[in-house]
Amino acid sequence: MRRAALALAAIVLAGLATAPRARAVECRGLDHDGNRYTLCEVDARAETLRLYRADAAGLVYGHFSVLDAALARAGRQLVFAMNAGMYHDDRAPVGYYVEDGREEMRVVPNAGPGNFGLLPNGILCLRPGRADVIETRDFLECRPGCTHATQSGPMLVIDGKLHPRFLPDSTSRYVRNGVGTSADGARAVFAISENAVTFHEFGRLFRDVLRLPNALFLDGNVSRLHAPALGRSDPGRRMGPIVAVTAPR
Repeated sequence: MRRAALALAAIVLAGLATAPRARAVECRGLDHDGNRYTLCEVDARAETLRLYRADAAGLVYGHFSVLDAALARAGRQLVFAMNAGMYHDDRAPVGYYVEDGREEMRVVPNAGPGNFGLLPNGILCLRPGRADVIETRDFLECRPGCTHATQSGPMLVIDGKLHPRFLPDSTSRYVRNGVGTSADGARAVFAISENAVTFHEFGRLFRDVLRLPNALFLDGNVSRLHAPALGRSDPGRRMGPIVAVTAPR
């Protein structure tokens, strides 16, 4: 009996050792104000959020499947991923970009054409144990040491207020994606609309429903999500920067 009990205990312990741990990434659908969204919430204290753009040879990943294949060679896999900021035709970032502590593009503080230049814009700054959306002018004042960072625009929510240029009666509607963070940097919520929405509607999602003080628009021309928990990996044109959470394969 004792030998059988010991054998059973060994089997149970082996199962616990190999069972995948619960991850601090939750993806779900949400309806608000007649619009449909998919959200992926990340506990930045428990998971490592980071950016990917190109491999060591400079070849741009461009697609979730390509990045996932590259991670597989290192024994890892994507748990969650989303396009993470605007880019030029060669997939180089338009604004500030840092990957693994190395700055690839400087901060762009001035106004310009398109959504990126609709100031104020902002920066998603990723550091060990936290994720922060920071308005660009504030970022230049405090200069936090980001391990990974991407600049995009416009800001959706700034210190609890919608971007001043957003109009409630706007007719400009696109599928859009963005990210909002909590004041303590522990909570990062990535959202993508499932139908065309205005900036005002998208900003109110982060401010009024998710209750996040700062949120940043990532893109509206290329908005894509990889969420295996939902059986989803959006195809489409090649992307530039990608934000992701990975796990051992």
